[in-house]
Amino acid sequence: MKNHFIWSLIVICFSLFSLHAQEKYTIRGTISEEKSNETLIGVNIIIPELQTGATTNEYGFFSITLPEGTYKIVISYLGYTSVSQTITLTENMTKNFSLTEALESLDAVVITDDIEKLNIQKPQMSVNRLSSSTIKEIPVVLGEADIIKAITLLPGVTTAGEGASGFNVRGGAADQNLILLDEATIYNSSHLFGFFSVFNPDAIKDLRLYKGGIPARYGGRVSSVLDIYQKEGNNKGFHMNGGIGLVSSRLLLEGPIKKEKGSFLLGGRSSYAHLFLPLFDNTSKAYFYDLNTKLSYKLNDRNNIYLSGYFGRDVFRIEDSFENAYGNSVLNFRWNHLFSDKLFANLSLIYSDYDYDLKLNFVEFDWKSGIRNFNLKYDLKHYLSQKIKLQYGLNSIYYKFNPGDINPTVPTSGVNPFKLTDKYAFENAFYIDVEHNLSDKLALSYGLRLSTFHRLGQDELNIYENDQAVNFNEDFQVYEKADPIGTETFKRSDVIASFANLEPRAALSYQLNSESSVKASYNRMSQYLHLLSNTNSPTPLDIWTPSGKYIKPQLLDQVAIGYFRNLNSNRYSLELESFYKKVQNRIDYIDGADLVANNAIEQVILNGRARSYGMEILIRKNEGRFKGWLAYTLSKSEQQTPGRTPAETGINNGNWYRTPYDKTHDISFTGSYDLNEKWKLNTNFIFQTGQPVTFPNGQYEYNGLNIPNFSDRNADRLPSYNRLDIAFNYTPKPDRRSGWQSYWVFGIYNVYNRRNAASISFGQNQETGMNEATRLSIFGIVPSVSYNFKF
Repeated sequence: MKNHFIWSLIVICFSLFSLHAQEKYTIRGTISEEKSNETLIGVNIIIPELQTGATTNEYGFFSITLPEGTYKIVISYLGYTSVSQTITLTENMTKNFSLTEALESLDAVVITDDIEKLNIQKPQMSVNRLSSSTIKEIPVVLGEADIIKAITLLPGVTTAGEGASGFNVRGGAADQNLILLDEATIYNSSHLFGFFSVFNPDAIKDLRLYKGGIPARYGGRVSSVLDIYQKEGNNKGFHMNGGIGLVSSRLLLEGPIKKEKGSFLLGGRSSYAHLFLPLFDNTSKAYFYDLNTKLSYKLNDRNNIYLSGYFGRDVFRIEDSFENAYGNSVLNFRWNHLFSDKLFANLSLIYSDYDYDLKLNFVEFDWKSGIRNFNLKYDLKHYLSQKIKLQYGLNSIYYKFNPGDINPTVPTSGVNPFKLTDKYAFENAFYIDVEHNLSDKLALSYGLRLSTFHRLGQDELNIYENDQAVNFNEDFQVYEKADPIGTETFKRSDVIASFANLEPRAALSYQLNSESSVKASYNRMSQYLHLLSNTNSPTPLDIWTPSGKYIKPQLLDQVAIGYFRNLNSNRYSLELESFYKKVQNRIDYIDGADLVANNAIEQVILNGRARSYGMEILIRKNEGRFKGWLAYTLSKSEQQTPGRTPAETGINNGNWYRTPYDKTHDISFTGSYDLNEKWKLNTNFIFQTGQPVTFPNGQYEYNGLNIPNFSDRNADRLPSYNRLDIAFNYTPKPDRRSGWQSYWVFGIYNVYNRRNAASISFGQNQETGMNEATRLSIFGIVPSVSYNFKF
């Protein structure tokens, strides 16, 4: 009996040792679309026997390490026919897959199983992903598909209203969003003062918006990250698609440079409504144009190179008195290299430039300003095992800031040339991200980012008594500019100020069952750049400035918890999230701050703090003839700028006050209904609490002048904003899968013609002498029609 027990123990130990020592091999490869060879992001690679799997990265690459054996491998992706194949793994293997577009993909528009849902098992939360087809179906003003308008229909995302640029995430400002196009920074995401976005949906392959739980590979902003990747182009054959609308049109060309080795993509858009203004004796102009381009080439199985670019321009002119032009230019060279089956690397060299130009002919001067950077990124992803994946890398950015250059437009102008002092900075970061599956139910992601920022030498820097650029006048209880006591001059290689911050990130997911999970996240982020602006629309007077001797970097801490559930076999899904975030060193302006041609901007700003908190709900219907989502956000966003000493009042007497981005209630609904094979109805509805503003609450007379007296900062609100849009898509030949394919979009923006207030101004009526309020509304009801095609 004793011998039998000993032999049993030996057998068990030997079996455990054999299991542990069992050989493991790696299968790696890329997944692409069959017709174009376009690599696909976020494709699911599933091993059902082991209940494990992986997803492709930003370049369509995957790597899975498994014990030796025979397995069934399943490839699944939205809008494509799933692929199932049995493999025998006895050595490291390279396996590439091509997916065929499913017939039903032309009808799948909104949010479905694999692409636009948060994976129940993954710890990543507070992230939304939209497909190009979803964005194109959402009704927007003037019929132009718009990425920025699409993401504002998601919970936690708002805008300041019609005609306002950018977007606001969880109570943050527009400049607190990091916007990346093929890894290059976009500083202004709007065309025509917010009416259109700079992103051509035809050229976009993947879009992700991170609102919280942001991975350590991202940095430099404290509110969100909008990460957008362009298509690579078809390397099998030439194709073209585009659209013709009432005010703008677009065209995208793609094809092989060398078949199945290299490809090109070239896309352009332009508006042309201004061409019709001369028919009405109007010489004003307002138009935009942009160009997307990308070259891709596969050197061999382990090396790929890419060259991508974007150039966009806006021009706005009122008769012969005023002209405004601004635009983004970016260029990125990337090299993908596979060191081994488990180690993937990407090197990027990036140039980004944003410039803005203002000509005031009636005073005969031209103002130019801008920001330019050169960026080196090196990222590596290491697939250590099925349980642990590492991503690490470094990032170095050199900045040049041109705050303003004024020149006379004619020789007889009374304006003298004037150049504001250029500023320079150098930002560096090293990061590491870890994806760690502790068990079948518990998954973690955690990381750390070390960021440094060096404000480099400039020609001239003011010196102030006690380093205080703003004085407090105790007699009048107001803040005033401090007079410099001298200036300092530096070499370009000198460092005026340095900052360093550790930015930990962490997220976890605990799977309650196969259909639901709870998640939590924390992240700290630093922002070293600040946008100085007192408007909601982009103007040449919006100046980016770096942190330095008098301006501290913004520091964010954010926590979020959430509950996620799939319902009725994934036909419906529910996402609940609650968040709290606080930001240190958020600047605000003293009363009467002058931002125009100010060479000492530190004289009109004070450092404060901000906080926001709220709850987000997203309910989605993923399948059937009707698909869509309902989003609701209940939140509060506040700022506080206390006095620096007990004698100072601060802003708003040191009390918390609403930020301009505070929207208590935000409700949005988006739906798509298939009427039949040819007709589809799309609609969206938006309701938002009115934007905080500061109104006068009285007046007094001084030397015959009526002087308004204002209430506390942002104590009032504009009327609530609400709007209903509808669009009908008509496909004449829905069964056609090749050759010339087309569809029409007939839309109505603001169906019930609500005159939403963009602003309310106060003044004196010249005829009656009475004070009055004037509401400015930009859009009423706007019909549109566009014709879209591809072949």
